[in-house]
Amino acid sequence: MTGNSRKQRGINRRQVLQIFALAGAAGVLGLPLLGCGEAGMRVVRRSQAMLGTVVNLTVYSRDREQAEAAVTATLARMAELEGQLSRFREESEVGVLNRTGTLETAGADLQALLQLAGRVSEASAGAFDITMLPLLELYQRLAEQPAVIVGDEGRAAIAAARRQVDFRGVRLEGGRVSLAAGGMAITLDGIAKGHIVDQGAATLAAHGCRQIYVEAGGDLLVKGGKPGREPWRIGIRNPRPQLALPLPVINADSLAVATSGDYYQPFSSDFSYHHIIDPRTGFSSPELAAVTITAPNAALADALATASLVLGAQQAMDLLTVFPGCEGYFVRKDLSVSQTAGFPV
Repeated sequence: MTGNSRKQRGINRRQVLQIFALAGAAGVLGLPLLGCGEAGMRVVRRSQAMLGTVVNLTVYSRDREQAEAAVTATLARMAELEGQLSRFREESEVGVLNRTGTLETAGADLQALLQLAGRVSEASAGAFDITMLPLLELYQRLAEQPAVIVGDEGRAAIAAARRQVDFRGVRLEGGRVSLAAGGMAITLDGIAKGHIVDQGAATLAAHGCRQIYVEAGGDLLVKGGKPGREPWRIGIRNPRPQLALPLPVINADSLAVATSGDYYQPFSSDFSYHHIIDPRTGFSSPELAAVTITAPNAALADALATASLVLGAQQAMDLLTVFPGCEGYFVRKDLSVSQTAGFPV
């Protein structure tokens, strides 16, 4: 959920995965649907603008009416969550918290996200921090003047913004949320879209759908495989498409995937400064161009991808050991690659 102001949402912050799921790719890449491969199965696909990007759903079912109803309910649920969690909407829960510093009664989804964000922040020693909005908004204001960022004026402004950033200043007590100091504000850009994907998948499951694909701007979750016992196939986007870089294809029946990259919203032509900022230094990490994380759920994959791009490959691998079932694939700025032993390729 990144944009150029709190009131105007931009296009998706991370168009990072090229999806080659043969059943689901039509909504993302404009490809024709291929044969189902299993008698009696029907496919329902739908795409809808949401979350500053396009949400793409694919459902296989023997009952088309059931699948259509499930997809309609899922898109409604995802839109509802966007209304609650978007920092771009003044009356959302996040909007109220940022404007007033206090939210007396947070909904269950916001509470769950704050708890997960806190876990990732603690485990990453602050590399992931939802209170970094003052830094992000500063960079967005300076984006048309990149020379200012590295000058004395820019460094002083960055230092001042950093003083408003500290994940420990988000206090969740029962259902009440508060920010410890004036000027603090949160952004769920690095975690909410994954959570909304998870909740979309949960809605489909609640309607009896078992073979599903839910994707929003590169954060995705697949379950149940495709008809004919075929896995979903998920390709990883080259962060430097002008240069040759063979990248793996993930084959999975049930998995969540998220990628963070330096290329979506760069603040300099060489990608040295971009929207993934180390909250501890105020500057983008110099090592990685992109990180792809696989995880049991999309919210966790989303947060870990952001933290990993900040940390660099080796520290990110150490971080992933804290979270069972999570693996990573790392592309450095020189296009050398590394991966965890269990990355599913």
